[in-house]
Amino acid sequence: MNLRPLHALLTRRRWLAAVVLSTALAACAPMPPAPAADPLPSWHAGPAKQRIIDFVRAVSTEGSKDYVAPAERIAVFDNDGTLWLEYPMYIQLVFVFDRIKALAPQHPEWKDKEPFKAVLEGDLRRAMAGGERALLELLLAAQSGQSIEAFDATVRRWIGQAKDPRFQRPYETLSYQPMHEVLWYLRASGFRTFIVSGGSQEFMRAFAERVYGVPPERVIGTRQKLLFEVRGRNAELVMQPQIEHVNDKAGKPVGIETVIGRRPIAAFGNSDGDIPMLQFTTSGPGLRLGMLVHHDDAQREYAYDRSSGIGRLNEGLDLYKSWGWTLISMKNDWKTIFDPVK
Repeated sequence: MNLRPLHALLTRRRWLAAVVLSTALAACAPMPPAPAADPLPSWHAGPAKQRIIDFVRAVSTEGSKDYVAPAERIAVFDNDGTLWLEYPMYIQLVFVFDRIKALAPQHPEWKDKEPFKAVLEGDLRRAMAGGERALLELLLAAQSGQSIEAFDATVRRWIGQAKDPRFQRPYETLSYQPMHEVLWYLRASGFRTFIVSGGSQEFMRAFAERVYGVPPERVIGTRQKLLFEVRGRNAELVMQPQIEHVNDKAGKPVGIETVIGRRPIAAFGNSDGDIPMLQFTTSGPGLRLGMLVHHDDAQREYAYDRSSGIGRLNEGLDLYKSWGWTLISMKNDWKTIFDPVK
């Protein structure tokens, strides 16, 4: 009997079985990890981007010498000039001026009284020449007397429709895409993110969750006094023409402690008004991150710092190196400025 054909058949079967077995084992074996997606795709490679990534990895990786428990992973962000456009005029001021015009029929006395007269005549430079006192008078007149719910609705209507004259886009779309990515990256890494800004708290709360993903309870701003009123079956908090807390400069650390009760480990700002917040954050123990957005891109946004009356960055340019903070260059660090229009 010739055994060669039988031997060849068995050899082929063993080979096929081996191929099938090796294929099955390969399918069951764990795949090598895919390269991590870039968490900050709108940032150019460089020291600023790398410092954010290195910091987040260090404080969120268990076993790292710099590991921070999730409860302590708190990051705070200024709003105007850090998360969205602030130049050549704070967006909230534009809202205030529009509200003064809308409310003018109810206040005929305004047509002969400064700074209201200047606003109604469209001379905003004259209105602003009155300084902080004049602007505060305008703000309180524009924002008082409404319940917080009614004011919220007023802001939402305005901010979705009013357009910036240069960019011809609604103001709520003029937030910075690279900073959105920082917010998303931090939250994906177990951080709680807070807005800590000089703008009115109720004004920012009207859009912060929709625009930044930051809920109202994590927005800390300048607070107007609120009065509890019961009108029939309605119980409301009504905004009063008095300021309870100014959340700017040294007021920012106070606001952080009052609302959060913990010292942040990361802080982002853009002006001298943010210096106390960055000092408070980065002087704590352990690894800390402080960053300042530098408006140095006149082509895609604006270029201003030391001499500007809006968002002045003067002292910060002298201090950031000695405090170990990083200066973010809009021109060199950001591939794009604003969020794409959806």
